[in-house]
Amino acid sequence: MSLSSYRWVIVGVGALMTCVGIGAMFSLAVYLEPMATETGWSRAGISGAMTIDFLTMGLAGFAWGAASDRFGTRPVVLCGALLLGSGLFLASRATSLIEFQLAYGILVGLAAGAFFAPMIAAATVWFDNNRSLAVSLVSAGMGVAPMTISPFARWLISTYDWRTAMMIVGLMAWALLIPAALLVRQPPVAKPSALSAAGAGGDLGVEWSVAGALRSPQFLVLALTFFACCAAHSGPIFHMVSYAMLCGIPAMTAVSIYSVEGLSGLGGRLLLGVLADRLGTKRVLVCGLLVQALAIGTYLYVSKLGEFYALAIVFGTAYGGVMPLYAVLTREYFGPRIMGTVFGAATMVSSLGMALGPWAGGVIFDTFHDYRWLYIGALSVGLGAMAIAVAFPPLPSRSGKRLQPA
Repeated sequence: MSLSSYRWVIVGVGALMTCVGIGAMFSLAVYLEPMATETGWSRAGISGAMTIDFLTMGLAGFAWGAASDRFGTRPVVLCGALLLGSGLFLASRATSLIEFQLAYGILVGLAAGAFFAPMIAAATVWFDNNRSLAVSLVSAGMGVAPMTISPFARWLISTYDWRTAMMIVGLMAWALLIPAALLVRQPPVAKPSALSAAGAGGDLGVEWSVAGALRSPQFLVLALTFFACCAAHSGPIFHMVSYAMLCGIPAMTAVSIYSVEGLSGLGGRLLLGVLADRLGTKRVLVCGLLVQALAIGTYLYVSKLGEFYALAIVFGTAYGGVMPLYAVLTREYFGPRIMGTVFGAATMVSSLGMALGPWAGGVIFDTFHDYRWLYIGALSVGLGAMAIAVAFPPLPSRSGKRLQPA
C-alpha cells in the first residue's frame, strides 16, 4: 500500500481507538444508575470517578503527546490499549467506592489520554491537505462511541449486571486495540524544503520551541477556549441519561437519546471539518460554540422524547463538530514538530473543564434533586467559551502570507 493510501489507515485506526477508548470512559454515564442502586454509592461519588478520569487524561495526554513526539505513536497507543483493559477489569471487581474511583479514574484516564492527542497529532502530520477532515474523522470515533459502546454496555447490564458488563468491555478493548496499535506507523519524512516552509515552526512561519509555544498568546487563547467549551458540555452530556429518566423516559430509550447525540456528533465532525477547510477554522469554531451554548440552555425546556431527540441532534452536531478544530488550530499555529506536546498540553487544560461537569452535576442533583442549575451554569460557561474564541489571533491566509506571532 502506498504512503498516500496508508494515511487513511491511520485515520481508521485513530477513529477505532477514540471510539473504544473514549467510549469506554464515557460509558460510566450508563453504569451510573445501576451502580448507585446496587452498591448504595452516591451519584456524586460515582461521578467523581469521571472527574478523576478527566484530570488523569489531561495530565496523561500532555505526557503521552510529548512521548509520541519523542518515541513515536505506536508504543504510546499500545500502552494505552493495555491500560484500558486493565482499568476496566479492576474497576469491575472493586468492592468500595474509593477502589472504583482509583481503578476507573486513574487507569482508564491514563489509557484515554494515550489515544486522543497522539492519534490526532499523527493525523495532522500525515495530511497536508484536507487536514481538518482527517482530524475530524479520527475524532469521529468519539461520535460513534455512544452508538456502539454505550448501548452495548447497557445491553450487557440488562442481561447480566454492571460488573460483568464492565469486565466484558475491558476484554473487548484488549481484543480490538492491541492489534490496531500494531498498524500505527510514523509518517513519511518531510523534504527539507517543506520543513523550512512550515514543518519546523508552523503554518505561521515561526520557529517554535515548546516553552515558547506554551507561553504564547496563541496557546493561552486556545487552551482557555478549549477549557470553557469542555466545561460547558461535559455535565449535560454525562447526566443526560439520568435527566431523561427523571423526565419519565425508560432507561434503554434514554440511552438511545445519548446515541442520537453521538450520531449527530459524528455528522457534526464531518460537517464542521469540511466547513473549516473552506471557510476558516476560527469562524466555524465561534459559530459552533454559539450553537452549543444555545442548545445547552434549551435543555431547560424539554421533557418529552421527541424534544430530547431533536435537541440531541443540534447539541451533538455542535459539541462534536467543534472538538477537532482545536487540533487543527494547534497544527496551524505551531506546526507538526511539537504538535503532540502542544496539543497534549491543550488537552490537559480542556480535561480540567471536562472534569468539572460530571462532578458539578452530581453535586447539584444530590443537593437539589434536580438538574436545572447544571444547565444554567453550563449555558453561561458556553457563552464564555464563544467570547474567548473571538480573541483568537488571525490564522495564515490561503494565499501563503506569513503572519508574525502575537
